[in-house]
Formats: sequence, C-alpha cells, structure tokens
Amino acid sequence: MFKGKTEEQARKQILLQVREYCNKYHKKKQYETGDKISYAGRIYDAEEMVNLVDSSLEFWLTSGRYTEQFERGLAKYLQVKYCSAVNSGSSANLLAFMALTSPLLGERRILPGDEVITVAAGFPTTVTPMLQYGAVPVFVDITIPQYNIDTNRLEEAFSEKTKAVMIAHTLGNPFDLCRIKKFCDTHNLWLVEDNCDALGSRYCINGEWKYTGTIGDIGTSSFYPPHHITMGEGGAVYTNQPLLHKIIRSMRDWGRDCICASGRDNQCGHRFGRQFGELPFGYDHKYVYSHFGYNLKVTDMQAAVGCAQLDKLPDFVKARKENFKYLRTQMKEMTDTFILPEACEESDPSWFGFMITCQAGMDKNKIVQYLEKHGVQTRMLFAGNLTKQPCFDVMRKKGTGYRIVGDLKNTDRIMKDSFWIGVYPGMTKEMLDYMVKMFKNAIKQEI
Repeated sequence: MFKGKTEEQARKQILLQVREYCNKYHKKKQYETGDKISYAGRIYDAEEMVNLVDSSLEFWLTSGRYTEQFERGLAKYLQVKYCSAVNSGSSANLLAFMALTSPLLGERRILPGDEVITVAAGFPTTVTPMLQYGAVPVFVDITIPQYNIDTNRLEEAFSEKTKAVMIAHTLGNPFDLCRIKKFCDTHNLWLVEDNCDALGSRYCINGEWKYTGTIGDIGTSSFYPPHHITMGEGGAVYTNQPLLHKIIRSMRDWGRDCICASGRDNQCGHRFGRQFGELPFGYDHKYVYSHFGYNLKVTDMQAAVGCAQLDKLPDFVKARKENFKYLRTQMKEMTDTFILPEACEESDPSWFGFMITCQAGMDKNKIVQYLEKHGVQTRMLFAGNLTKQPCFDVMRKKGTGYRIVGDLKNTDRIMKDSFWIGVYPGMTKEMLDYMVKMFKNAIKQEI
C-alpha cells in the first residue's frame, strides 16, 4: 500500500482515506418525527477525525503540538493571556481551586478552615475541591428565573475567614459579574468563574464586553461531549495573571518547579546549576517540586479534536442563541404554567440549556415523564440542592464542614419544580417545534 512512498506521502494517503471514511459512514442521520431528541450531542465532521488520526500517527500520546495549538487558540478566542489544557472540566475546577492554596500567594493563600462563597444549586465538582482540601463552602441561595447566586446575600455570607468566591455561570447564563467583582475587590477575595457551561457567553462590565471566565482571577472550561465544544474528555484553566499561571502549570504537571514541556529539557539553561531547599546543589530541576501537584494533562489526541472544534465554536454559539430564542418565543404563551429562563442584565449568554420551572399546581415529575416518554430528553439542574445529596450525609448529621446563609428556598424549589431541555447546535427547527408540541400536550394532560 505504501511501497515507494515517503512517510509524508503515506500520511497524506491515510488522512485522505480517513476523510472519505468519515464523510461516508459518519453522516448525521436525518431527524424524523418521533426520534429521541437528546439534550446535547457531539457535532463534528471529517476535520476532527483527520486531526485525531494525524495525532495518533505521530504516537506522541501525551501533551504535544496539538495541545499547544489548542491552548493558543482558546486563549486567542477568549482574549486571555494564559490557558492550560487539562483532562476534564472537573480537573479544571480542582486545579483552579488548588492554585489558590499555593504558598506563593502569601497571606491571600487559602488555608484549611478558610471559607469560599458558592451555591448549592449546581454541579458537585465546583464545590468538591473545597471540601477535599478542608476549606468551608458557604452556600448562598439563587434567584429564579436567572438561576444564579443571589447577590443580595453576599455581605451576609462574608466573614473574616472568607477568601474566595467560586461559582458557575448556570447553563450559560452569566451571574451578576459587575456586583460580584465589586464585592470581591472590596474584600480582597479571589474570584473563580466555573465557565464549564458558558463557553462563548459575554458580559458587559465597565462598558466593555468580555467573555465569561476572563473577568475573575481564574476561569475553567469543560469539553465533555455535551458541552459547547468537545474533546470527548478534556478541560481548560485560564487566567491573565502570570503568577497564577505559573502555579496552575506547576500543579497540573505533578507540582514540579520546572517549566519545560514534556520531552523538552533545560529551557531555563540552569537545569543542574541551582540550590532548591535542602536538596543537593545542582539537583536536576526537572525533579524539583514546589507544590503538591497532580498529572492533569490532556492527551494530544484529545487536543487534536479540540483544535478542529475551536474553528466551529463561533457557529456553535450562534446556533445555541438562536435555538434558545426560538424556544422562548414559542413557549411564551405557556407562562401561566412555566417560569421561563431570563438572561442576566448586561449579558449575552451562550446558552447550554433551556431551564423551566413549573408554576404552582403543575407536577414536574409528570411533565418530565411525559416528555421523556415521547422522546424529549430532560435534565435536572445537576445536584438540585447539593447539601441534601447522599455525599453530604455525614456532614449534615454533624452540622460541620459547610455553612448555609439564611435559607435555600429557591434552591429547594428548583430541586422540586425545575428541569431543563437542550438547545445544542444539532437541533433543527423540526426538533424544536416537536418539543414545543410535547410541552403543550403535557400541559393538556396535567390540566
């Protein structure tokens, strides 16, 4: 097959055949009425598959040239200085939080027992790193229909132990960044934006439009298949601050002090010429550890897929906005039955989902079961009220490990009365119309 060909010629032949294979065997199935409508899904074409195979032919496997290309591309899109690719969005949140525990941050370093303001209505891995480290999450209620933190409770949540605010932009809807940033600046707090559900969302602050995830100190993204772009598994951590970037890279790469990428040596020119702590003089800098770290790197094959996805991101964001707008317009007549989602003021959301809260007298479970039975996939707002999940049993019984500000009335309500459906780019007008029709039928059944 490759007789007489150079490696470059052989590679071109393989990639051409991969493109042909994808175009023939991975064509998207045409939607037919009654087909299951997923809340999310992968949108890809031959570019992703060609990149994936191209990377595999190099057999580098760990982070490499595609990873560097992806990090540069995402940083350019977000207009942020530094970006570090990681193996999942959960790892991104772990890394973002743990970076704030670094001794390099001096008095601003988060220590065990320090408090972090957050919400219970969200995904567990926004909060898990705090609990694992020994910090204390302080849970604040949310508002409906924005489903983000109630900023009127921020001062009440603050204490002399507060060091940071770490919250997510719910389903792509930015939280009130103007008010929260001002609160953090006033009290000298870190702000971590969990941007995993909001890639491409924008917020106008001080008269300037910026991407969410870039306004706080650190932002995070997830590239799990349902998200705005996908690598299968993958994530990213980004910041504009050089010191935080240095800490993030160290903790991502085993905690080492060395800045050399995998497979590269002695970028600093002093690999064997320094004194570190009580190590012997000249100890190999590649094996000096300034933090307790992890190995959270992404593989180059994942990053190769991500590079192709990045090119499609603007169109993905546009489609999500259009699908959300269409659904909201079509469901406007149902406001007696459902509370429909609303964007935060001064924001331009890249919606991850369409959140719905049942009005009094409507049984969410019956509505959801009707939709699911008729092919419309639904999802809860993740943990509902995280403090009522089984993983909190021991802490709840002891009454330690976290703090709740006031009550979590709206958090409990969304756990009982709310759910969401998808707006991902793969949805067609026929699919959206079918979903609206099923909502109308579900209401008739209930009433």
